[in-house]
Formats: sequence, structure tokens, C-alpha cells
Amino acid sequence: MAHRLGILAGDGELPLKLVEVCRATGRDVFVVAFNGESNPDCVRDVPHVWLDLGSVGSALRALKNAECQDVVLAGPIRRPKLSSLRLDGRGAAMLPKLLRARGDDALLTVVIGELESEGFNVVGADEVFADLLVDDGVLSARRPSEGEWDDVARGIEVVKAIGGIDVGQAAVVHRGYVLGVEAAEGTDALIERSASLRREERGGVLVKLRKPTQDRRADLPTIGIGTIDRARDARLAGIAVEAGETLILNRDDVIKGTSAADLFLVGVSASESPGG
Repeated sequence: MAHRLGILAGDGELPLKLVEVCRATGRDVFVVAFNGESNPDCVRDVPHVWLDLGSVGSALRALKNAECQDVVLAGPIRRPKLSSLRLDGRGAAMLPKLLRARGDDALLTVVIGELESEGFNVVGADEVFADLLVDDGVLSARRPSEGEWDDVARGIEVVKAIGGIDVGQAAVVHRGYVLGVEAAEGTDALIERSASLRREERGGVLVKLRKPTQDRRADLPTIGIGTIDRARDARLAGIAVEAGETLILNRDDVIKGTSAADLFLVGVSASESPGG
């Protein structure tokens, strides 16, 4: 029997999906939800606690009191303003490390280190449910054209560059021209912003990869039906994500959504040239 899983829940669909998986497999689960950040649906009918983001000591105690051994970080959390953080003693002790963390990857490394120092086993979402990972190849009914494969290749080149300096995981490319790269605003805002910069009525490819140096137990690239809806609304041509390193939520719905939106979806390698 797997150990009770503690979920540090951010926003989005991933925390809810992990709770559903635990229920389906009979695994005990405990959720630490954060005021103003977490999806309320993920705590429905499961043991949980709501805390302020700066209540680090309280979160650690809650996980220990719930007898969690495995802990997963699930879903995005916005970087708060320091002036708005209400830090407890443990949070205040972490603050110098957090201030030195210039990117999201560095910040998550600090959080993982703090959890491990308390004896928790930090696991990736894909260790909880392996079927979350995107497969290699074309997943949609629509296949990319030769020019769209060229945009995928260009996007991989760009995202590897920005990921290598811990800036972001995504870019949008159209006919070789980089419409935008992801930074603090996140993927959804990148898609919306890039659509306004495209000169043609439709086109462009969203490319998402894991940052080269990031700990894969936290913040793996994630797509869900919301990603498909936003790509459709922005009139993109398709989406390329890193196979084996990207989480796909509600896989069947996502693939059906690509057909309805006439989008392609492909799993690619960041180290090989993509192509049909």
C-alpha cells in the first residue's frame, strides 16, 4: 500500500486530478491548500487545511500530523509581493534563501530542500499517476505541415535558450518569427499576447518544454483542455510539448478538443529535430 500522499496544492486542474487518482486507487490523501491560490474543488470531501502562503511551519506540521510521508507539489502559485506575505517563524527563516532564488526553478528547489530537510519524500506528479505524461509523436487527428514542423523546431531552440536561464517554459512561433516567450505572466497570457502580434488571420505554434536544469518533481510543463481552448481562441495552428516531460490532464478530452478546434498536438524530443 502506498504511503499517504500530501498535496501542496496550487491553482489549476492538476491538484484535483491527483486527488481523483488517489480516490480511484484507494490511496489516502491530505491536501494543504493556500488562501487565494488553490483551486477549492481539490479539497472537496478530502482531509485538508487552508493556510496563508507564508505559513511554512504550519504547513509542515499539518503534513506531519496527517502522517504524510510522500509529498507532491501540484499546480502553479503566483509569486506574492513580499509586503503581502504573512510569514510565520519558519517562513521568516526561509526568506533569505527565497530572496536569492531569481527564477521559479531556483525557488522550487528551495521549497523541495525544505521539505526534504523535514524527512518528507518529494515525488513528481507522474510518480503518482504515470499516465499523465505525454507520449511521443502526433496525438491529434491533424498533422503539422512542413512549415509548421519548422516552427516547432524553431520553438524548441528558443525555449531551450530561455529555459537554460530559468526564465520560462514556452514560446509561440509563426513562420519562423518568435511572437512571444513565456516569463512571469505564464502560458495563458503568452498565448493571448502572441495572437495580437500575428500578421495573418491564423497560425503559430505553442511550444512547451521542461527547463533543462529544473527538478522534474516540480512544475513540469502541463497542458489541459484550458490550453486547447485558449489556443483555439487565439487561432493558433497547434501545440508541441516535450514527450515524457509534460503532463496532460484529461487526455481524452484534450485530444477530442484538438479535433474540434482543428489544432495539432505533438509530443517531441528536445534533443532531436522534429518532423513528419
